[in-house]
Amino acid sequence: MSIISHDRLLIIDFGSQVTQLIARRLRELNVYCEIHPFQKVDAAFLRDFAPKAVILSGGPASVLTEGSPRAPEALFGLGVPILAICYGQQVMMQQLGGQVTRGHGTAEFGRAYVTTAHKKLDILDGWFENGLEQVWMSHGDNVSKLAPGFDVYGTSPNAPYAITADPSRHFYAVQFHPEVHHTPNGAKLYENFVKLAGFTGDWTMGAYREQAIAAIREQVGDAKVICGLSGGVDSSVAAVLIHEAIGEQLTCVFVDHGLLRQGEAEEVVTMFRDHYNMPLIHADEQDLFLTALDGQSDPETKRKIIGKLFIEVFENHAKSVGGAKFLAQGTLYPDVIESVSFSGGPSVTIKSHHNVGGLPERMHMKLVEPLRELFKDEVRELGRELGLPESFVGRHPFPGPGLAIRCPGKITRPKLEILRKADAVYIDQIRKHGLYDEIWQAFVAILPVRTVGVMGDGRTYDYACALRAVTSVDGMTADYYPFTHDFLGETATRIINEVEGINRVTYDITSKPPGTIEWE
Repeated sequence: MSIISHDRLLIIDFGSQVTQLIARRLRELNVYCEIHPFQKVDAAFLRDFAPKAVILSGGPASVLTEGSPRAPEALFGLGVPILAICYGQQVMMQQLGGQVTRGHGTAEFGRAYVTTAHKKLDILDGWFENGLEQVWMSHGDNVSKLAPGFDVYGTSPNAPYAITADPSRHFYAVQFHPEVHHTPNGAKLYENFVKLAGFTGDWTMGAYREQAIAAIREQVGDAKVICGLSGGVDSSVAAVLIHEAIGEQLTCVFVDHGLLRQGEAEEVVTMFRDHYNMPLIHADEQDLFLTALDGQSDPETKRKIIGKLFIEVFENHAKSVGGAKFLAQGTLYPDVIESVSFSGGPSVTIKSHHNVGGLPERMHMKLVEPLRELFKDEVRELGRELGLPESFVGRHPFPGPGLAIRCPGKITRPKLEILRKADAVYIDQIRKHGLYDEIWQAFVAILPVRTVGVMGDGRTYDYACALRAVTSVDGMTADYYPFTHDFLGETATRIINEVEGINRVTYDITSKPPGTIEWE
């Protein structure tokens, strides 16, 4: 199936942290789309891309600031449906003759409720059945005057024009973010938009697979590639996909950095050597990594050290396989958006990821990252498309920096060994109770404090640990898993009894946001 045969939807990115969620919603509707930063979209680009519809994303800027991002004027003369979101709505109003206001009392952040204006609008089919819709807002400015031709279809307490449209031109604008799960009926709005734009919904993960394979072949040519294989779902799917694209040009390098879970190195090496016909190098680099991390406590420093050493190891093995020119990684979109702007736009850095923000500036290889537009559940779907076994595709995420970011404070080998044992007990408990598939991710973090306890009538002074388990759809937001007190009590008892070095167990009930899923 050729991409050229698909109608294309263009997403113009103004730097929102959740722009890629728009693409995800469209992929769920089997619509082919591409994200491009506003700086790169001009009249010539629009002519060549020939979108069937356009979505303007949100963004952190204010349209009232001189030099702030704008849409190309040619966009509004294309004659195609346009959906403008948050900052995109303000851009559309400002450029078409409306007004935007900044001031006290205009901001809305988080959950809000939009009330219907009791006017029929095709994009709102299935909305306002009770006259009210929950949405997720994130804005300081708001529209204070509509552009000519527009009318209001929904209002919120601090956004009098929360939903506006010019139906004659199929221009639609909303102040909230329908792409996030905090807008429960948001997917219906996107469904209505692509339906009125005439999309047939023929874009599938099989088509994505074909596109990715073609892109890998075009990028790599006849050069050799090494893939950083962690044994997690992401890097494994990336490895199988790239191997399908270029075959024996690929060599996988599994780096044992001493930060893996209990028994994981043996499991990964055995699985890939027994089940996949790929060259695999098992690089035992525990001493290299743990010596460099010894005594380090700052999380950003840890990530940068790990990223730097990963690249050094990969570069060494690139030479050993005859001069690989490319390094392949299983980087996903949540990694990218927390580290750097996906599209080069003005989004904000949350934290560095070892395989994104932690990469050294002077690399001797180019990156191949075929999954960087996908979320975890989409990678699982791609893994199934590639024929990976369900037992493997359904594994919980495990970060590339491994246990380093589950060990707040200074890293030591004894602490890592305690952490491995505690984590093994915790995951065993989750599996024993049949909860593994209900949970997005679960792990133990060892805390940088010791606490007084009593065991066998004697005093102990050991580490405390925190259990973490979350439910999520895409990793961008998450809620803690509601274990029963019986489960938590039983698990705490097992950890304290079976793991020497821990005498206190806590459970982390922080959601994301405000926290992140991992501790560092």
